Amino acid sequence: MPHNSVRAPRKRLVVATSSPGKLREFRTLLQDLPFDIVSQGELGVVAPQETGYTFLDNAMLKARHAARATNFAAIADDSGLEVDALGGAPGVYSARYAGVGADDARNNAKLLAALGAIPAASRSARYRCVLVFLAGPDDPAPLSAEGTWEGVILPVPRGSGGFGYDPYFWLPDLHMTAAELDPTDKNRLSHRGVALRALCGLLAARERMAASYGRVR
Repeated sequence: MPHNSVRAPRKRLVVATSSPGKLREFRTLLQDLPFDIVSQGELGVVAPQETGYTFLDNAMLKARHAARATNFAAIADDSGLEVDALGGAPGVYSARYAGVGADDARNNAKLLAALGAIPAASRSARYRCVLVFLAGPDDPAPLSAEGTWEGVILPVPRGSGGFGYDPYFWLPDLHMTAAELDPTDKNRLSHRGVALRALCGLLAARERMAASYGRVR
């Protein structure tokens, strides 16, 4: 008689975002892991105020909030642009650089004004992303991963793809901006893609360890 194995149920994983684009990216990169992915927006969870001083602070805050509001595992990211000539600004304030509720146009206008006297050779910058995963609201050992993407800030925009500062984020090795990249290439090269792949490795290792522990109990 054949042996009937019971497949472990898939776990719900809440992505701490209401952005459809970001949710699609998470679903693609996490598709090989045993999770059913849903966004906090789909569950009616309102995002918390981001009061942290670092990307890690904010990612942890958002992940804890999503996990506690849903009682599921949660993953959150915090990311932004760091411009060397501006001492790392806008940094954690990237999404609200020109004020709370500011759109991309206002944020970019403020960035260009701040860099007005800075020569092109001194406009080095990077996108940074920090991701946090919690197995549940009281997970005592959260996983975290980080990714960066180096570039230079242009004085004029190029390209219509992406969002945020992408039209001004020049990639010297590729001779184009982040806004000119194919979405598949952007997901592969970007700070968020790098961080997600690193986190996927940590998650896969945790799942293997849990499975191995279950077999030897």
